[in-house]
Amino acid sequence: MLSSFNKLPLAVLPAVRQASGVGVLSVGLLLGLGHSLHAERSSERVEQAEEVASALQQDVKTDHKATPYSITPERRALLNTIRYAEGTWKDGKDLGYRTLYGGGQFEDLSKHPEKVVVKRYVSAAAGAYQFLPTTWQEVSGRLKLPSFSPEHQDQAALHLVKRRGALNEVDQKGLTAEAMNSLAPEWASFPTHSGRSAYGQPVKTHAELASFYSKNLQKLRQGA
Repeated sequence: MLSSFNKLPLAVLPAVRQASGVGVLSVGLLLGLGHSLHAERSSERVEQAEEVASALQQDVKTDHKATPYSITPERRALLNTIRYAEGTWKDGKDLGYRTLYGGGQFEDLSKHPEKVVVKRYVSAAAGAYQFLPTTWQEVSGRLKLPSFSPEHQDQAALHLVKRRGALNEVDQKGLTAEAMNSLAPEWASFPTHSGRSAYGQPVKTHAELASFYSKNLQKLRQGA
C-alpha cells in the first residue's frame, strides 16, 4: 500500500519534507491540501468525460435522424436500379443526383430545384430518383433531411420504397416482380404485374430491371 506522502501531488511533497520540524498540525494541513487538490482534479476529469460523452451522444442522435436507413449491398443495388430505370444512372456517377426531368442539370444541392421542365410531359421532377417537389417536401420533412445531397436523396428514396411495402421484399428476396409491382405507383418507369407503367409512360421490362439489379449487386458484393 502507498504511504500518504506518495499519494500527494509532487508539488506538495517538498513542503511536507521541509515541515518535519513544524509539527503534526502543519503536516496534517498539507495532507488535507493534497487530498483536496486530488479530489478537485478528479472532479474536473469526470466533468470533462461527461462533456465528451454528451457531445458524442448528440452527434450519434443527429446522424441517426438524417440517415435512418442503412445502405446494404441489396439496397444500394435497388437504388442504382431505380436510377437506371429513371434515366439518371449516368454510369454510376453523382451527376445523376443533379439531373432534372428531361436530362438537364442543376448545381445547387442545398434544396430541391423546383424547376418545371416542358418536354414530352411537364414535370418538376429532379434528382437521382426524380422526386417531385411535393414528394420531396413531405419526405424530407418527415426524415429531417437538411439538403438535397446524394446521401439524403438515397435516404428519401429508401423511405418511399419502405412506404410502398417493398423494402422487406428486396432485403429478403432481391428485386422480384412483386417488388417491382409495388414500386410502380412510385416510379412510372417500373412495370406493374402486367408489364405496363402505372401511369401510361415508357417503362422498363421485368427482365431488364432484374438483370441490371443482379449484375449490379454482384459487383457491389465483390467490392467493385
